[in-house]
Amino acid sequence: MTLALWLVASYVLGSLPTSYLAAKYGAGIDLREVGSKSLGATNVYRILGWRYAIPVGVIDMAKGAIPVLLFAPRAGTAAWIPLATGTAAVLGHVFSAFVRFRGGKGVATAAGVVVALQPAALGLAAIVWVGVLLATRIVSVASIASAVAFPLTVWIVDRDNVWVLGAGSALALFIVFTHRSNLRRLLDGTEHRFGRRGSA
Repeated sequence: MTLALWLVASYVLGSLPTSYLAAKYGAGIDLREVGSKSLGATNVYRILGWRYAIPVGVIDMAKGAIPVLLFAPRAGTAAWIPLATGTAAVLGHVFSAFVRFRGGKGVATAAGVVVALQPAALGLAAIVWVGVLLATRIVSVASIASAVAFPLTVWIVDRDNVWVLGAGSALALFIVFTHRSNLRRLLDGTEHRFGRRGSA
């Protein structure tokens, strides 16, 4: 397979709407119509609880890690190829062709990409996520904070890896972009807090 086909394969894998399928065929619910209407693990938890949210989150992370670990080595040897396949997977998750290009926010899939590229940096960013979540109880704030922190954590643990640093910075900006509706709700004081299930 050529690089282009591996990028397409990465996009298709990322596009698989895990949360939509789990809710639709596991509970008869269309996540696009309930809760935050996002096809992400947080909305799955809000509507269906941990029993659904944990497997969805793990699979969404795998959708990011697999293209980096398995597809990229077969696509070529250039240092940027793992970043390209990982980015294609994140774009597939956010803009899934299977659900009219309305996917999730990309956090779990991006985390899968990052854990495959630089697990130590992700570990530090995860500490930021947990700390901000405990302080605010708002998942979107924790996700944005950890995404923004990730380039700094890469610089701390692997400052010479310019490809991962650049990709981490780009992913951070993209994660902030996908959370623009959350930012509006934060400004309005209507953003959902973690632990409240079934809220709109």
